[in-house]
Amino acid sequence: MRKGFTATSKYRLAKSRAFLFGVCLLSGVTMVPLFLILWELIKKGYKQFNLSLFTEVAPTSMEAMLARISDSPIPGGILNGITGTLLILLLAIVIAIPVGIMTGIYLAENPKKKLASLVRSLSDLLQGIPSIVIGVVVYIWIVIPMSGYSALAGSVALAIMMLPMIIRSTEESLKMLPVSLKEAGLALGGSYTTVILRVLLPSAFSGLFTGSLLAVSRVMGETAPLLVTALGASTINWDVTNPTSAISLLIWEFYNDPNLADLVWSSSLLLLFFVLGINILAKSIAKKWKIQ
Repeated sequence: MRKGFTATSKYRLAKSRAFLFGVCLLSGVTMVPLFLILWELIKKGYKQFNLSLFTEVAPTSMEAMLARISDSPIPGGILNGITGTLLILLLAIVIAIPVGIMTGIYLAENPKKKLASLVRSLSDLLQGIPSIVIGVVVYIWIVIPMSGYSALAGSVALAIMMLPMIIRSTEESLKMLPVSLKEAGLALGGSYTTVILRVLLPSAFSGLFTGSLLAVSRVMGETAPLLVTALGASTINWDVTNPTSAISLLIWEFYNDPNLADLVWSSSLLLLFFVLGINILAKSIAKKWKIQ
């Protein structure tokens, strides 16, 4: 019996080690393309990564051609794209987060109602719709009635894309809270609305905030819906009713102009840093204020 137990233990240990080795090997294979992309971005993007990238608007094709002829860095930057991205994202956050959190609260508090099941299914369906389709729908809803492209239209498109993640993260975060927490608030005389707003939501802050940040990082690099809604602009614009540029739109424009192709890499590297920073912030917040 002892020999059989020893043989079984050795077999299980060997199988466990083989499985661990296989997982590490496949994980390493998965990471190879990621590191290759990062290396390519850093290698080609650092040349144009300077102060002017953040303080000047995108150059014209002629300015870039003259710089390439003289073998000097391309003048200008992507300030109009940075400000446009911040404007569009800010409007999208204002639109999406309140709607998403309120919808998530309804789903968490009424899990068995038919309307809740319908909203949950539609939310999952919305998450799988291609972004260009959402852009075309917003084009019909906003761009045509307003008779022009605008930052507002781009924000609505991104807000629609953000909604599913915010809704589901809010619902799951509230479901993780113990039922006794709400019962205690109600037993102390608090109204239902007060308990939701002052007890449950602060307790689920980690999940809500993390889900919102991840939703923002998901749409930050979207180009397709902005092409048919925000369109782009060569100057800095703070008017939400006018066409506005974005970093992703500038990358697309630079890619289609051989003279500006070098700016594709620096713009992509900056966008990567933005998304990486948001994800690191989301993980640190989730770790610090996680639901116990």
